[in-house]
Amino acid sequence: MKRSHRVGAICQILTESPEQVFNLKYFCDKFSAAKSSISEDISAAGEAVKAAGYGYIQTMSGASGGVKYVPDISPEKAKEVQKNLCNLLREENRILGGGFLYTSDIMYNPAVVKGMAQIFAKKFRTAGANYVATIETKGIPVAFMTAHLLNIPVIVVRRETKISEGATVSINYFPGSSERLQKMSISKRAAAPGSKALIIDDFMRGGGSIKGIAEILSEVEIQVAGIGVAIVNIETAGKKVSDYFPIVHLGKVNEENKSVEVIPNCQIF
Repeated sequence: MKRSHRVGAICQILTESPEQVFNLKYFCDKFSAAKSSISEDISAAGEAVKAAGYGYIQTMSGASGGVKYVPDISPEKAKEVQKNLCNLLREENRILGGGFLYTSDIMYNPAVVKGMAQIFAKKFRTAGANYVATIETKGIPVAFMTAHLLNIPVIVVRRETKISEGATVSINYFPGSSERLQKMSISKRAAAPGSKALIIDDFMRGGGSIKGIAEILSEVEIQVAGIGVAIVNIETAGKKVSDYFPIVHLGKVNEENKSVEVIPNCQIF
């Protein structure tokens, strides 16, 4: 295999498995190449990944060392993600009755979700999370992509108990948008007690659902390592959680003139 082909293959292998360590022997055996050649290839791959602005390849020395791809996003590209999300949310055909917005197509768009996940992965990389937690359903794609970039599993909190979940823990909670009592449950096998979880969700109005996730995680002895939310309603007063990281803020939704106010989080990095 030519060197350019090896470099391309190394880039693909590493970026497909973020935060996973590969030793040099793995690449030597895979490409039947000398360690010195592979070292040069990895250096070239690192320059290519860094130039793209979406991360870097980290080299670790020692007997247990190797290389891994660390996802990252430059401030410039993060602002592009915010700008794109704002433009999508401002589309007047998104406005539903009661001032709600249709966002399913956004939250199920892989390209959009990947950008948001890259921001969350950079923000919470050093939080020490062992899991990413979310509540079904629209928060799952961005939570799953964030977990992929951090190389940790996902915990999905259910709104209804499923027999396939085995033994579960359930709590009642008040969502932020109403005072109607609702229920959520989590499988006791979802996570190891004593771990930390990063809560990722698609939207927050009053914070009731996210507070509920934090409470149910504590019931299975999981500590919250951080909270990331794609869209946060800026107008709702008295939010039930205070320490959270939004990508954009949602302001006034005017049904009459079909206008939507969206403000990027200026303190994103």
